[in-house]
Amino acid sequence: VQLQASGGGLVQAGDSLSLSCIASGRTSSNNAMGWFRQAPGKEREFVAAIGWNGGHTSYADSVKGRFTITRDRAKNTIYLQMKSLKVEDTAVYYCAVGRSAVGITSRTVTSWGQGTQVTVSS
Repeated sequence: VQLQASGGGLVQAGDSLSLSCIASGRTSSNNAMGWFRQAPGKEREFVAAIGWNGGHTSYADSVKGRFTITRDRAKNTIYLQMKSLKVEDTAVYYCAVGRSAVGITSRTVTSWGQGTQVTVSS
């Protein structure tokens, strides 16, 4: 599976931004997908996940209530709607496909996208 993430950019604190990730190649429609992020000098961390059918969503505590993950299976695309962005949300955001139908962790990722930079200024 090849993953192409897009939508990153430079915004101010409090703004909103939406990321997209299109999957191509071997189908990922029966697998969970998710978003991870990596800030400079830090390890990659989980952000959000969504199950194969668009249900079973989960979020990191740091983004709960501000970020929303959705999925369009017909378009092989997942989205991450980010609201009330904070400076600490600054990172490279990666989309990923998981091994199972629901849930995803960094250890169960089978494919990574190339990453898209999100920078939030104060």
